[in-house]
Amino acid sequence: MDKEEFLKQLEREIKISKLSQNTLKNYLIFNKQLFEHSNKQPQEIEQQDVKDFLADKMFDKSPTSIMLCLSAIKFAFSTILKKNPTEGIKRPKSEKKLPVVLTKEEITKLINSSTTNKSKLIIQMLYSSGLRVSELVNLKPQDINFSENIGFVRKGKGKKDRIFIISKKLSNKIKKFIENNNGWNYVFSKNKPLTTRNIQKLIKKSALKAGINKKISPHTLRHSFATHLLESGVDIRKIQFLLGHSSIATTQIYTHLSKEQIKLIKNPLDTL
Repeated sequence: MDKEEFLKQLEREIKISKLSQNTLKNYLIFNKQLFEHSNKQPQEIEQQDVKDFLADKMFDKSPTSIMLCLSAIKFAFSTILKKNPTEGIKRPKSEKKLPVVLTKEEITKLINSSTTNKSKLIIQMLYSSGLRVSELVNLKPQDINFSENIGFVRKGKGKKDRIFIISKKLSNKIKKFIENNNGWNYVFSKNKPLTTRNIQKLIKKSALKAGINKKISPHTLRHSFATHLLESGVDIRKIQFLLGHSSIATTQIYTHLSKEQIKLIKNPLDTL
């Protein structure tokens, strides 16, 4: 089997497994790069080839990227050739960085710095609902219940559906926007979903205009949504549900972020 046939078969297997488009793209890229680096046919790839590839091409990448790369190679070779050239390769420890969170004042500045009504609504929607950017761009008008100010994510991360909330004041604005763009297949685009890159660019542009000196992305608004809910006293189990986390451990990172909650702790010295 040559490289081209291997990659074609890999694409078929990923589609059969119902993995996401993002996974399809990443898995194909990593395996193609491995072949290009080693200059070998699939059957000839061994553990040392994978190690050489990681050392030469992935040495400056994050632990998360390296883990993804190894998962891509393992899936491809174990599925197609029934072998695993990643076996025995030590996995890097995952970084435990606290995500960046905006203050409520910074959120207001970000919204007000948006140059168009559409970009303003997109930023408000991300913060109001804690949606992932991939979920936002795939949102359809029929997914929103305006009478109850809720919406439905269809086949989100892990192919799971879930309910999300919408601010009452934003709900009316979104409803009017949809009415003004009658016939659009998606809430924020006509025929096909916006690219996540487009959303990233508009948020960075608004952040620059607002003078926010933090490294932010669409996901920052999701982090801010969760943190601000926790600070206002919402139970962490409810936040877990709204974010669509399968494990409470994932949601608990926000307990480390909430400065307002920390400030409420009474210092023992003050009680003497």
